[in-house]
Amino acid sequence: MGSLGAILKHPDDLYPLLKLKMAARQAEKQIPPEPHWGLCYTMLHKVSRSFALVIQQLGTDLRNAVCIFYLVLRALDTVEDDTSIDADVKQQQFGFYFQFSALCFLLLLWHAVAVDCGDCQGLRSLNSYQEAIEDITKRMGAGMAKFICKEVETIDDYDEYCHYVAGLVGLGLSKLFHASGSEDLASDDLSNSMGLFLQKTNIIRDYLEDITEIPKSRMFWPRQIWSKYVNKLEDLKYEENSIKAVECLNDMVTNALMHAEDCLKYMSALRDLAIFRFCAIPQIMAIGTLALCYNNIEVFRGVVKMRRGLTAKVIDRTKTMADVYGAFFDFACILESKVDKNDPNATKALSRLQSIQKTCRESGLLSKRKSYVVNGNGYSSTMIFILIITFSILFAYLSANRQSISVRFIVVLSLIAFLSLIPHPTECEGLQTVWSVTRQGDCQWSQPVHRKC
Repeated sequence: MGSLGAILKHPDDLYPLLKLKMAARQAEKQIPPEPHWGLCYTMLHKVSRSFALVIQQLGTDLRNAVCIFYLVLRALDTVEDDTSIDADVKQQQFGFYFQFSALCFLLLLWHAVAVDCGDCQGLRSLNSYQEAIEDITKRMGAGMAKFICKEVETIDDYDEYCHYVAGLVGLGLSKLFHASGSEDLASDDLSNSMGLFLQKTNIIRDYLEDITEIPKSRMFWPRQIWSKYVNKLEDLKYEENSIKAVECLNDMVTNALMHAEDCLKYMSALRDLAIFRFCAIPQIMAIGTLALCYNNIEVFRGVVKMRRGLTAKVIDRTKTMADVYGAFFDFACILESKVDKNDPNATKALSRLQSIQKTCRESGLLSKRKSYVVNGNGYSSTMIFILIITFSILFAYLSANRQSISVRFIVVLSLIAFLSLIPHPTECEGLQTVWSVTRQGDCQWSQPVHRKC
């Protein structure tokens, strides 16, 4: 759960955090009893507890297909990410792995549905799942093999690499959604953008981790962008290059924003609520992360990510397309407020942000959104106060034989409750920056005021 300090600053994070914690524990208990599915879901919980939680909302057949799809592609990704493996060995592994994994998951899926499902429609869906997973796994393995010995030089290379490792995931998921009978088949362009938006966000955020990888650094930022600012990509992490590093970072974020409107178009066409939430939550997290990274030198100094409480709010409250438009709109406003007019890419960044805001406005749904992104109303202070006091009393009752611990716990929770009644007009994010929230029309935006937090 979130740290005590973060909860003290954002007391309305507490309830979503508790809900998320309970949902995660519940997901761990829902391992299917069948041995083959039990193995898959146990493995999924080991490699990604967050993804194991997110897919719980999907229908059983689709959830099983997505689980296998994730595990197969995660294994490919593990081979690609291991910098200790020789390039020639990697290429051989991609070829062998595809053949082996394809056989395994085809047998697994066929066994599961052939035993449990006797209707023709179910078998047709199974065949469609198999075909989609087989096709995407083969194409991704080939693409990864191509980039083992090929550096990301141009922006076209960058888009191609991201297509292989993430855009194809978007294409595959769209095929699985369609095969389930819940959605129309989305276009390849929109599906690709869904993957590229997430992947580019991860590449931006993970700069320091990738560049300091041992025994060999991983470099995914395209030379066409970073060479405008430094001679070597690793030079961005040095303090003497801070100004150029931030300009390069802003250039990368601006490039990623080109996919945002396609993502909104894709999500607005989804009909099934479970599929919608499965797709929407990561996309909101992506634009939120971009807003945090933009103009933020900390990307080159350490880990930059959204606080857990805000993540829990996104997971808890993203229910409709109005929520998605609202989140994209609010984060676009935050990004707009951070754009330095002297930045070499300011004009392009502002143009893309204003285009995102226009798309959100024209949806006509902004008035129905939940403003949890920037100083939103969220849960009332009274509700939080009652909830916290209730938990305090319950905990004290259950810990009667350890009174000193109970007393301290009650004091801490009472302090949180007290702070929840105090207005919080500012919050610190990323850099030592205070975002003072103001109003402009229907946009909640933030004016950066630099000070020590």
